[in-house]
Amino acid sequence: MLPPLAESLHAAAGLIAAVIAGRNFDTVLARAGLPGPLRAATMDLAYSTLRAFGRGDFLLDRLLARAPKDAAVRGLLLVALARLEARPDEAHTTVDQAVTAAARLGKGQFKGLVNGVLRNFLRRRAELLALADADAVARWQHPAWWIARLQQDHPQHWEGILAAGNSHPPLCLRVNRRRTSAIDFLAQLDAAGIAARALDDTAILLDKPLPVERIPGFGAGLCSVQDWGAQAAAGLLDVVDGMRVLDACAAPGGKAAHLLESADIELTALDADVMRAARIGDNLQRLGLAATMKVADARAVDAWWDGRAFERILADVPCSASGVVRRHPDAKWLRRAADVAAFAATQQAIVDALWLTLAPGGKMLYATCSVFAQENARQVEAFLGRHADARQLKTQEATTSDAHFLPDAEHDGFYFALLQKA
Repeated sequence: MLPPLAESLHAAAGLIAAVIAGRNFDTVLARAGLPGPLRAATMDLAYSTLRAFGRGDFLLDRLLARAPKDAAVRGLLLVALARLEARPDEAHTTVDQAVTAAARLGKGQFKGLVNGVLRNFLRRRAELLALADADAVARWQHPAWWIARLQQDHPQHWEGILAAGNSHPPLCLRVNRRRTSAIDFLAQLDAAGIAARALDDTAILLDKPLPVERIPGFGAGLCSVQDWGAQAAAGLLDVVDGMRVLDACAAPGGKAAHLLESADIELTALDADVMRAARIGDNLQRLGLAATMKVADARAVDAWWDGRAFERILADVPCSASGVVRRHPDAKWLRRAADVAAFAATQQAIVDALWLTLAPGGKMLYATCSVFAQENARQVEAFLGRHADARQLKTQEATTSDAHFLPDAEHDGFYFALLQKA
């Protein structure tokens, strides 16, 4: 049994090695089956390492003559370097515990390597960090193609977007207005000693993120965790009682639930993934809501549509997730530039198919959690060129026709465009 810090360093090293090999972080974390306290500490180390991966990788290339054969050793060094930067006052402890963790790798043969590399970093810290600050990938901690795309798409804001992508995400709650109000729920949080503030009549931002088990009333359906930017979707779609509404690509169900909390509607929640679709039902049940659930590919209209037109459609399409990368930092390093074009092709097929199911006069809200123009404004522009019966409506959230939420301290990055059928 290793000491707690060494145990979490070792566990995080294995997760980082799996991501480097091309695996999704959430998947490998779930399969690791880590117990509660170890899981929390490991996640903190792993997330910090993935956010700073471009920097750590740059530093290791200058500290290692050649890459170690054991991928977990590289993972351990990356985790330890991230912790050394984050907690310079605990440098001795970090090195000591990383060497202790290395005892489990390769029958202990890498202890000397780990000790030498980390101590060499501490000796050369000022020199190495100056070199890192002069390198774009190491400084901004995003891939070069990602940085270049943001510079092109957001010439005035790319630095802020990159900085937000490296930050810790905020925790925002959406109050279930069918069961309580923002004012009453804030009072409950205050009574529980949880500092928070209201952003509007449904969104509450916690000063510090907490596990949902510690949020009063969460299990009883008084609130849900949903980013403030994502909460904009329900208001933009302006549903009213009696409407027939489709939430395509609905999992895990946050926006579907928000729509149902907003009005008495007939909602169909559609998703192509069986496992993810099950989460929609779980979320709706906790909130005391109900919808018609369908598991099918939105593009295969004949497989799921009964021929009755929808008055509102939420097209929350699959995307690069570049606007929520601080919540999924592995995505920065698993994505490739070509993936954006692939997502754009899928998005085009989905919205073209969904348009067939929209009633005349009805509205479709195109939504992504991306900050890349190819998935957003250019996608909508191309859609309008293909569909003469479509027009884009101006939203209150933007001075232009679309609403682009760039990530900041209060919300993630989202894009919305409201389209009406003639």
